[in-house]
Amino acid sequence: MPDKISLRTLQRMKDDGQKIVGVVAWDYQIARIVDRAGVDIVSVGDTVGMNLWGQPNPFEVTMEQMLVVTQAVRRGVKRALVSADFPFGPLQEGTDSAVLAAVRFVKEAGVDMVKLDGASDFLDAVTAVTRAGIPVFAQFGITPQTALRYGVEYNAIPSASDQVPVEMKKALVEEARQLEAAGAALLNFTNSGPVVGAAVAEAVSIPVVGGFGGGPWLDGRMRMAHAAIGYSATAIDNPPDTYANVAQITLDAITAYASDVRAARQVPGGIPVPPPVG
Repeated sequence: MPDKISLRTLQRMKDDGQKIVGVVAWDYQIARIVDRAGVDIVSVGDTVGMNLWGQPNPFEVTMEQMLVVTQAVRRGVKRALVSADFPFGPLQEGTDSAVLAAVRFVKEAGVDMVKLDGASDFLDAVTAVTRAGIPVFAQFGITPQTALRYGVEYNAIPSASDQVPVEMKKALVEEARQLEAAGAALLNFTNSGPVVGAAVAEAVSIPVVGGFGGGPWLDGRMRMAHAAIGYSATAIDNPPDTYANVAQITLDAITAYASDVRAARQVPGGIPVPPPVG
């Protein structure tokens, strides 16, 4: 197995112009698969509530739920860096609450770093968590917890076409610099777009990655593993532009399984059916 990824590895990758590969995962099996694929970061996103549990928004996920999900992912990852999102609450409740939450993620779930959404509004917390010895993955731009600031309604994940306004380039470059100065080890610039994203990546020395709205102008990409493989049920009727359509494969497989059971046939993997007597 290749050497374990560290923050120094990511920094060298930025310095050498190598792109960083990050995925969002929420379960043990997907974590094992993406780690075997050789990704550099596995991020446990607080959007698990919307994408796996059917919750209407990203604010319902609790700290206890995030710990359970992160523990499962941590068990499946051996090489990549594991990051966990703060759910809505600990960061907003104050610096002491943020440090306590970060410590819990390290002690109870074994993370390598924590991701703070809307981190530029909580620079003191970024510094405090870093001083506690826990690396911070700072998220800014159009995020689940800051979308309204940019006039984006975040009832669902924004589309790839949503970008922070180009006229905000100067302000967002300054935000990125402030986050670096506060101690952030890595930035997640969501919906950056090619103009502002490139400016931010050039303005700071730490790596800058992004999901929706990201691209080659950043130091790397983040993508939900479930999105990359077409896992969502909506992929059945509206095939997405992804690397696979696991939803359709799953539908076909379960339909075939149901057909075998209803026809009194043994299912693949079952014990052999004894031959008729006589």
